[in-house]
Amino acid sequence: MGYNAFALIYRPGAQTACEDLARAISFIFKHADELEVDTDCYSLWGGSAGARMAAYLGTYGTAAFGGDDLPGPGAVIMQYTGHSEYAENDPPTYACVGDRDGIANWRTMESRINHLKNLGIDTEFHVYAGLGHGFGLGTGTVAQGWILDAVAFWERQSS
Repeated sequence: MGYNAFALIYRPGAQTACEDLARAISFIFKHADELEVDTDCYSLWGGSAGARMAAYLGTYGTAAFGGDDLPGPGAVIMQYTGHSEYAENDPPTYACVGDRDGIANWRTMESRINHLKNLGIDTEFHVYAGLGHGFGLGTGTVAQGWILDAVAFWERQSS
């Protein structure tokens, strides 16, 4: 789709994982010219624990986790997580989950998205029938194409 993407291998633990993500974002911003990336309206994507990390960085910013004081993401894209915290300054958020997730109940994410929507934050929520935790790209499932929906949501944030 013509976008640059970075994947992060992070240390276990919520705090250390968020510190690692903050450090990675700071690195990308410092080296944006060298990496030939545009940092305007960047997005954070994650599934399960990675979705919580993306949400925490979206809410509290990179500096709160030891990174540089940088602009927040233009959007957070979350898959199958039980993250329930939210704040008035959360970025626009897209979430998708399966209704058969035995690890993270989809209703938790639905509730969070509804709270964000009530705060006036742009959101999009999808629940996929019959899918459990970890459906990833969704290839060959009812979730196939979710990435296109998520990218379209993100692109709307920069217009």
